[in-house]
Amino acid sequence: MNHAAPGAFRRRLIAGLSITAAAALAFTGCSSSSGGSSASGEDDEIGVSLIVKTTTNPFFVAMQDGAKEAADKLGVSLTLAAGKEDGDEDTQIQAIENAISKGDAGILITPNGPGVEDALVKARAAGLYVIALDTPPADPESVDITFATDNFLAGQEIGEWTAAKLGGEKATIALIDLFDDKVVSVDYDRDQGFLDGMGIDTADAEKNGDEAKTGTYSGGDYEIVGNEASGGAEDGGRTAAETLISKNPDINVVYTINEPAAYGAYEAFKAAGATDDLIVVSVDGGCAGVQNVQDGVIGATSQQYPVRMANLGVQAIFDLVKTGAKPETSEGLDFFNTGVALVTDDPQDGVDSIDTAEAGEICWG
Repeated sequence: MNHAAPGAFRRRLIAGLSITAAAALAFTGCSSSSGGSSASGEDDEIGVSLIVKTTTNPFFVAMQDGAKEAADKLGVSLTLAAGKEDGDEDTQIQAIENAISKGDAGILITPNGPGVEDALVKARAAGLYVIALDTPPADPESVDITFATDNFLAGQEIGEWTAAKLGGEKATIALIDLFDDKVVSVDYDRDQGFLDGMGIDTADAEKNGDEAKTGTYSGGDYEIVGNEASGGAEDGGRTAAETLISKNPDINVVYTINEPAAYGAYEAFKAAGATDDLIVVSVDGGCAGVQNVQDGVIGATSQQYPVRMANLGVQAIFDLVKTGAKPETSEGLDFFNTGVALVTDDPQDGVDSIDTAEAGEICWG
C-alpha cells in the first residue's frame, strides 16, 4: 500500500457528499473488461450481493444499511450475506457461489481472509464486477477495486495523538489485534500505523509483533507488553486485556483493532482497578464508539465511513451496467479512499482532530 500521498488529501474525505456527487468524482466512463454482462440490458434487473464479515459487529450492519439505501434509490436487487463470525471464510465462499449462480452484476465484499479469494477470481471470470469494501484482499487481482479507509493512516493518527498525550511519559503498551492465526491487511495496517504514528520503528510492515519490545518513541521510552488477538469482539478484547494485565499491571497505553475490542479491554482494566491515566485508542468511529470517547472510555478513535463504502459500491456497479463507467483509485493510492478523521474531546497540539459533537453527526457516514 502506498502511504506517500499528500496528508491533506488523505485525511479529509468526510464532507457530506451525496451518492451522486461522490460517484461523479469517483468514476470515469470507460469500458470494463470484467463485470455487468449478466445484467447489462437496459430493462434487466441489476443484482448485487453484499457479503460482510459478520453481523455481530455494528460496523457491518451500518454497511448493510448503506447498501440498502443505495439499492432502494437506484432500483437495484440487493442480496445480503454474512459470515457467522469474523474469519468465517466458508460461509462467504458459499455466498459468492450463490451470486454467480444468480447471475448478479457484481459483488461487494469485506473478505474474511485469503481463503475467499479463489472464489472471487471465479466470480470475476464469470463476468461479475467485484469490489472489496473496508478490507483489501491479500491478492489484489481477486477484486476489481477496493473502497476502504486508509487503515495505515487511521492507525497513524491515533498513534500521533497517543504520543502527544503522553507528553514524554514512558509508554507501556498493550496491542490488541484482530487475529493471531491469519494475516489480514486491516489488522497489520492499523497496528503498524499506530506504532509508526508513535514514532516506534517497525520491522516487517505486514507482520504484527516483530518490532523491538523496548526502545524510544517520539516522546520518550516505550515498552511493548505484548500482542493479543481479540477477534474484533468485546469479549475477545476483555480476554486479551486480562492476559496482558497479567503480564504487566503497569500498562498505560492500549491500542485496539476496533471499538468493541476497546470497550471489552477497558472493562478488564476497570475490573483490575487500573484505569487511572490509562489511554485507550481505537479505530471505527461508530455512534457507540463516539459515545465511548465522550464518556472517557476511549481517548481517541479514527472514524471511518462504512455507509459511504457501501453506497458508492452499489452506485459503482449500477453505473458500470448502465453506462460502462468504472471506478478509479484515489490519487497516489491503490484503492478508493473513503476517508478517515481522528475523533477526540482531548485535542493535542499538532494533531488534527474533530470532537465528539461533530463526529456524532457523521457516525459512519
